[in-house]
Amino acid sequence: MGFWIFMTIASMMTPLLMIVIGYWFVKHPPRTINDTYGYRTAMSRKNQQTWDFAHFCCGKVWWKTGWCMGILTLPVMLVVRGGGEDTVGGILGLWVFLQGMAMILTIPVVERALRKKFDKNGKPRI
Repeated sequence: MGFWIFMTIASMMTPLLMIVIGYWFVKHPPRTINDTYGYRTAMSRKNQQTWDFAHFCCGKVWWKTGWCMGILTLPVMLVVRGGGEDTVGGILGLWVFLQGMAMILTIPVVERALRKKFDKNGKPRI
């Protein structure tokens, strides 16, 4: 049971972090373009407008994705409850991997929104 609790906490970390960071990016994005923290892609760093929009968009996407992943994680955790360590570790380990992939797949969503709103030089489209 202890291992199941550990894996449950581990499998909820990604959704919880996405919810918190998503909320933070919408409400308190990094003020200036930097090399340390934030949504840092070539397009998001073109200028302050693209930087601000990327964080707002990424925040919304991460917040929604985090809630969806968190809600989907609960039944997965309950299904493996009572299973052996190999079963629990294998299934929830795979689930954490899939959550990481879902997090990475939010990048094209934000990049598409950036390219829809701004041209390749970071100027707003009319």
